Amino acid sequence: MQRPEAWPRPHLGVGAAAVQAGGPEPPAGAGEPTGPRLQEPSLYTIKAVFILDNDGHRLLAKYYDDTFPSMKEQVAFEKNVFNKTNRTDSEIAFFGGMTIVYKSSIDLFLYVVGSSHENELMLMSVLTCLFESLVHVLRKNVEKRWLLENMDGAFLVLDEIVDGGVILESDPQQVIQKVNFRADDSSLTEQSVAQVLQSAKEQIKWSLLK
Repeated sequence: MQRPEAWPRPHLGVGAAAVQAGGPEPPAGAGEPTGPRLQEPSLYTIKAVFILDNDGHRLLAKYYDDTFPSMKEQVAFEKNVFNKTNRTDSEIAFFGGMTIVYKSSIDLFLYVVGSSHENELMLMSVLTCLFESLVHVLRKNVEKRWLLENMDGAFLVLDEIVDGGVILESDPQQVIQKVNFRADDSSLTEQSVAQVLQSAKEQIKWSLLK
């Protein structure tokens, strides 16, 4: 995906006009903003989303960059995050240069991870959308047993919310509609395959009877 330009192209200022007119060049640094530069905006706002059980074991996880390239590093990170957050009432943690928002439900802990400069409200909107979508998919039973029995639906939900680290949707109603559409399309495909197989079986049976 092509990223949009983060900064507008500058217009010719007084210094540039003076140079074009043959006047003296402005001193170095003139016209540049003072103070620290703002972080360049990015579409890629989510580093990871994962769900752990109440022992800190992974149930579902997706990482969207190479901050933790190996499974071992990911699991160690998740364990550290769990140990830092599982006994607190807060919803936001800052850990290892990252911003983490989280929510617990019965025996589950849901986490959304962004970089240190990401807006907490943006990350929280993803977490809320994920949780409310799972409430629907799991029929209001957002707990380990039901999640394990409906893991395909949970991954579909997550894929509709975040793709490659980019936030696609933060409205749970829209997510549920898209998930239902994909599920219906999948069931139609499976039904079509079953019909083809049944038809093939019938043809084989009649050919043997001839």
